[in-house]
Amino acid sequence: MHPLSDLIDQARADVDGIGSANPRVVPIRPVLPLTAAEGEVARILQICNACRYCEGFCAVFPAMTRRLEFAKADTHYLANLCHNCGACLHACQYAPPHEFAVNVPRALAEVRGSTYADYAWPAAFGALYRQNGLTVALALAGGLALFLVLALALAGTLFHQPLAGDFYAIFPHNLLVALFGAVFGFAIVALGIGARAFWRDVREGDGPYRERAAAGLEAIRNVLVMKYLDGGHGEGCNDADDRFTLWRRRWHQTTFYGFMLCFASTCVATLYHYVLGRPAPYAPTSLPVLLGTLGGIGLVVGPIGLLWMARRRDPAQGDPAQRPMDRAFIALLLLTSATGLALLAWRDTGWMALLLAVHLGVVMALFATLPYGKFAHAVYRSAALLKFSLERRLPSRLKLGDD
Repeated sequence: MHPLSDLIDQARADVDGIGSANPRVVPIRPVLPLTAAEGEVARILQICNACRYCEGFCAVFPAMTRRLEFAKADTHYLANLCHNCGACLHACQYAPPHEFAVNVPRALAEVRGSTYADYAWPAAFGALYRQNGLTVALALAGGLALFLVLALALAGTLFHQPLAGDFYAIFPHNLLVALFGAVFGFAIVALGIGARAFWRDVREGDGPYRERAAAGLEAIRNVLVMKYLDGGHGEGCNDADDRFTLWRRRWHQTTFYGFMLCFASTCVATLYHYVLGRPAPYAPTSLPVLLGTLGGIGLVVGPIGLLWMARRRDPAQGDPAQRPMDRAFIALLLLTSATGLALLAWRDTGWMALLLAVHLGVVMALFATLPYGKFAHAVYRSAALLKFSLERRLPSRLKLGDD
């Protein structure tokens, strides 16, 4: 028997000996059956729990040490808490080709990918997107754009005299609100149902209100700065090899804040329209256009950087089966920003209607697929970071089984 196995057996024996006399140890309850991927996570993390060489790395390892066994909800929580920086793979003495074959990033990535489908609503959409993410995303964007282009062609408005950037002369304002309100509303409902189911499964005691508030603020800060994309030690993630780099974090931040600037642009334009009575079009120097332009540039630069890093990355650091789904979201972000910037540049020409139809088709496809890919991953990871912040403030205890 290996010395590491002896350590694991001893740890279990110690907990069994403590029994109910220690209020920090909770009774074992029946656990739900694990999938093969979840079982692999449980196996690997039991080895990691005995070794603990990576205890000072990202949030996964402190959270792991609070558990001796790993139920389904635990694997889902830890998988979404992992930022896939790759540092633990290169630091691990039991990584392949060692017979223990410990590969934490890949094992957690496989479970993390399954959570997108497990918690998706409707479930069939999640399964379809997981299997054919890039094809579905591009086909949906192309189909919607083609539908709008054909509608304009039939109406005789596809090519026109310059309209001074007046989008509503092509598509009436109320029609756009109805179309995008329905698609965006569906995305919000689907994401909400998935996030609620995920939180219900992983949630434990929340503690006093003051601690919950502090945990919430800490989680928000960790999300906004992408804390654990620094490898947990400030030097960055591993990419093609064991050298550290902060570029993965920078590309993620560029993409995230580009998206948020575009969202802010839409919110400001809505405020202008409904509160100030100032409908579009807006001047290039206006706040909605400036925010949208900066956001669009971020959503070009960031996704290109992420695609570049994805091509260089060591395949052992993730789940290769998820590449089409991952790249589908990046591709839609890139297409959304590129078509939006093109529309802004040529909005005062006769090409505006064609560019507008293409841009709106891509945006609708992006909204429709938000609940089923990498955007859903952002929601679940935020929930996992909140749980981690809450858990740190709870009394320390060892967690067994599905308690």
